Amino acid sequence: MKILVIGGSGFIGSELVKFLSSKNYDVSYTYLKNNPKFENGFKQDITNKKSLKALINKIEPELVIHTTALTNVDLCETDNSLAYSIHVQGTQNIVEACQDTQSKLIYISTSFVFDGNKHPFFEHDSISPTNYYGTTKAEGEKIVKESGLLHLILRTDQPYGWKEEWNHYNSVIRVVENLRSGKEHKEIIDWYNTPTYVPDFVSSVEKLIKLKETGIFHLVGSDYVSRYDWALTVAEIFNLNKKLIIPISSKDLNLPVKRNNVYISNEKLFQKTGIRMKGIKEGILDMLQNTRD
Repeated sequence: MKILVIGGSGFIGSELVKFLSSKNYDVSYTYLKNNPKFENGFKQDITNKKSLKALINKIEPELVIHTTALTNVDLCETDNSLAYSIHVQGTQNIVEACQDTQSKLIYISTSFVFDGNKHPFFEHDSISPTNYYGTTKAEGEKIVKESGLLHLILRTDQPYGWKEEWNHYNSVIRVVENLRSGKEHKEIIDWYNTPTYVPDFVSSVEKLIKLKETGIFHLVGSDYVSRYDWALTVAEIFNLNKKLIIPISSKDLNLPVKRNNVYISNEKLFQKTGIRMKGIKEGILDMLQNTRD
């Protein structure tokens, strides 16, 4: 199968490129700033409709995986036009190009499409974003749903795991590096997530591809946990000093956007594929056993 990963230099995107390539798929990818220098990479801005369309028509992928996103929630709130151009206009550009080639489309979405007022949320629940990041990602979902294309919408939350040097830090890496260097690590006690181990995420994507599934799936871990308790678990498993972890309230940060505590269920993934995504202890233990230099 010929696959194009849009956003192949990002954390999830680069792991998808490596994993799917190792499974003998014919994988191409796009990047914007950081070129991972895997095989078959193309510099591409998804907001450039004409150039994007030309690239997808040239590659003629059977499957396009759209991972590009502005994941800085506060920046989305303060720069609405940038968030809109990527999540809405960029997604519309991808959909129109895929319509030319009749490519199946996988759209990576987020738990932020929910408001946190129900626990847990399932795939069939109505979405109700409360910030601009969630609003624009929800609009991207709508564009994909109404595209007429075969598609998958995969919602995830707080992806973690070992990263490439050009990728942004994730919560686990930040804890490990701070504590290893003897720094205090401030962690938030009132933010809760369903953290997602990225190797689980990419293997689940491949399983869904093989099964030719369509629709919406939640690809998240099996634990709903506070950031503070998550950090304590990281310290315990990596044998680091828990006393350096300082609990704080999100109010202390004075951020532009309030984070909702959203618990999304991965039960549908298990029912359809038999895959049970790892909880935080299993995921962090796997990281420890597969430490990268």
